Amino acid sequence: MRTSSRSWTVGRRVGGPVGVVRVGASGVCHTDVAVLGGHLPMPLPLVLGHEGAGVVAEIGSEVTSVAVGDRVIGTVGAVCGTCWYCVRDMTHLCDNSVAMTSAPHVKRTDGTEVPALVGLGTFAEAMTVHEASVVPVTTDLPEEQLSLIGCAITTGLGAVFNTAQVKPVSSVVVIGSGGVGQAVIQGARIAGAARIIAVDPLEKKRSAALGSGATDTIDPTSADLVDEVRRLTGGRGADYTFEVVGNPTTITQAWDTARRGGTVALVGMPAADAMITMPAFSLAPDDKRLCGSLYGGTQARQDIPLIVQLAETGRLDLASMVTRRVPLHEVNDAIRALEAGEQIRTVVV
Repeated sequence: MRTSSRSWTVGRRVGGPVGVVRVGASGVCHTDVAVLGGHLPMPLPLVLGHEGAGVVAEIGSEVTSVAVGDRVIGTVGAVCGTCWYCVRDMTHLCDNSVAMTSAPHVKRTDGTEVPALVGLGTFAEAMTVHEASVVPVTTDLPEEQLSLIGCAITTGLGAVFNTAQVKPVSSVVVIGSGGVGQAVIQGARIAGAARIIAVDPLEKKRSAALGSGATDTIDPTSADLVDEVRRLTGGRGADYTFEVVGNPTTITQAWDTARRGGTVALVGMPAADAMITMPAFSLAPDDKRLCGSLYGGTQARQDIPLIVQLAETGRLDLASMVTRRVPLHEVNDAIRALEAGEQIRTVVV
């Protein structure tokens, strides 16, 4: 079930440095779909939504990093700032993130406590969150655009700049041109890539990719992907390949489209039981790098304000990625449309 006849209220008796954020906008992401479909197994019931922006409405007595009235962007992972990973500039791997975000922050009217996805739950009018799960920003950008920075934009740009570290005048392949894929394409454009090849079976997404900065597109259902990429890259393959689907088949294709010495970044979230098989012999002679990319390796409090600046100066186009707006009560149809590939990004407003 995607909806319930029960009523829900924002929790008020949760310990720790928490506050209430009035949600202004929430993107609809494939991770939400993956949870609904059981590909990412999580205990239910669960308040979905993890890509959002809003305004701080209330704060607890222990909150120090935000104030009432602050505009904030929710982050996929909370950051403690003190664990082994955090003090080594790997806050996306924070050891204490799960502990800070797993506490139930929502109550049904019958008193049942319910957790929210990654401690947020942006498919709501308001959410109670740990202060470590939000980043304050000072900007006039609309909340529908800011919401995308919470996941799709940060994940995509982070994969380009943090994970793969794309160099200027390089060749890039992006397999999957949905919301995160479009962000990867924009990141590659900002990084100065000379050739950006967008791969997607849907014409609408390929057209959007050209608007985001792709120089070429490939329909993998009508052409051999590996052959086409090599044709466009002097027979070698791409310097960088980004897999933004989370499918074993496309992961293998990403590996095959990268040149010798190239980098393959796995950005899409695969099912929990998905497996890949690769020829072991090619690993050393081809000298390729296969990199996981959790949240684009983003250091949220450092990187999100910089991403906001990219949007404010026009280097990053957030407006074009919002292709549909729906009220909260139509979120189920937004999820259906995402599964059908009808939109780049639907935003609940």
